[in-house]
Parts: sequence; C-alpha cells; structure tokens
Amino acid sequence: MSLPAPTARRLVRLTVNGRLVEREVAVRQSLADFLRQDLGLTGTHVGCEHGVCGACTVFVDGASARSCLLFAVQLDGATVTTIEGLTPPDGLSPLQQAFCATHAMQCGFCTPGMIVTVTELLRTNPAPSPDEIREALAGNLCMCTGYVNIVRAVVQAAAAARADAAAPDAGRADAGAKP
Repeated sequence: MSLPAPTARRLVRLTVNGRLVEREVAVRQSLADFLRQDLGLTGTHVGCEHGVCGACTVFVDGASARSCLLFAVQLDGATVTTIEGLTPPDGLSPLQQAFCATHAMQCGFCTPGMIVTVTELLRTNPAPSPDEIREALAGNLCMCTGYVNIVRAVVQAAAAARADAAAPDAGRADAGAKP
C-alpha cells in the first residue's frame, strides 16, 4: 500500500456550520487548518497540535473532536460545527453570555474549545455538578483562569437554561389562545 504524496490533493465535501462546503485540500491538511485557513473560521484555535490542550475542539457529526488530530479529507460527508456555528447571528449564546458575566475568560485562547466541550456536557447533563463540569473540562487546558470562573459560568448557564425550560409559555404569541 502506498501513501499519498504530501502534496497530493483531494476533493472534500462536508457541511460546516450548516453550510455545504466543497474544496480541494491537501491530504495532510488538518481540519483545524482547513477551518482557519481555507474557510476563515478562526474561532477554532490551534494550541498544542497534539490533541492535548482542547483549544481546537469542534463537533464532528455531533460529537466533540480535536480538529488538530483529524485530516480534512477524513471528514468527507461529515457535519462539522465550530464555535462560530454555536454563536447565534444576533449575539452571544446564553453559555457565552455566562462566560462573560462570570469573567470565565482572560486571554480567551481556550474559550472556544471550552464552550464546545461544555455544550456537549449540557446536552447530556442539563444539571451538572461542579465536579462533573471539572471532569468534562479535564481535557481542556487554561493557563489563565484556574477554572473557578469557568465552572461558575457553566453552573449559571445550566441554571438559566433549566429556568427557561420550566417557564410558562407566557411569552408565546399563541399563549392563552383557546384550542
């Protein structure tokens, strides 16, 4: 079996943040570099390039993955969601707002990976304990914050999401309408 030359290129088709993308890419180009250089999605950060720091974490087919460890050509047919895809067009998501409100970021380099990781946690566990949050974030390194405010942000965002889910439908346009 022969390996493709380092300069070999292949066509890749994938969905990124809800948009179908078709590009010819170098077979050895990482997904992180493809997102940043080819698509201009610079929210995905590249830190260690070994999958250790978590700064490059994105969703691939709904599960978190380290984009520095994947080749873009491996993602043919996949769905990728980056931090940009988790950010509403009209502003910040409730989780992102909680990060701001609790000062959960300082330099911000690790923040996109943290947000992706915590989004995955909250999908499966809408009421995580501080210990569960710390465990989920164990693969994301932050050199600035010491994680205290990051955990606070997740607790706050989870509580707000539960309160929103439990709120009566008073704000709906059809609230009070008779069937």
